[in-house]
Amino acid sequence: MSKHTALPESELSLAALRGDCARMAPHWTAPVKSEPVPVKPSLINGVTVPPSSARLIDAMSEYGD
Repeated sequence: MSKHTALPESELSLAALRGDCARMAPHWTAPVKSEPVPVKPSLINGVTVPPSSARLIDAMSEYGD
């Protein structure tokens, strides 16, 4: 169990919160972003689309043009 107790919300300030975040920021490193690799259509298999959904998607081009 933590020895620290949370202060009532009225005692917290934006400056204190920003200070806490600034101290923690070095601990939160983001992973390096990598570009997604496209998948060849020939590798995509097993996908089925119900006829009602296919008709819906087919009709959407009328609205997007």
